[in-house]
Amino acid sequence: MSEWYRRDGESLSLTLHVQPGAKRTEISGLHGEALKIRLAAPPVEGRANEALLRYIADTFDVPLRQVEFKQGGQSRHKVVMVMGSKIDPRSLLAQR
Repeated sequence: MSEWYRRDGESLSLTLHVQPGAKRTEISGLHGEALKIRLAAPPVEGRANEALLRYIADTFDVPLRQVEFKQGGQSRHKVVMVMGSKIDPRSLLAQR
C-alpha cells in the first residue's frame, strides 16, 4: 500500500502536495509521500482550496459535501478526507 492514501471503511484519507497557480488543474504524480496536484486557481482568498475540494470530489465521483480538509488548509501539504468513493486511488496515477 502506498503512503499517500489510506482507506478505512468508507473513508479515504489523501496526503496531497498542492501547487496553485498552474496552467491547468491536473494530477502530476507523486511528490515524496504525497500525491502532487497542480491547480489552475490562484492561492488568493481561499480560491485554490475551493478548487481543490471540487477537483477531488469530481475525481472521486462524490458530492462536494463528502470531501473535507483534515490538515493543511493554509499550506501546500494537505490531508483531505473523501467519504463514500468507490474509485481506487492507484488508478489516478495510471491515468497520467
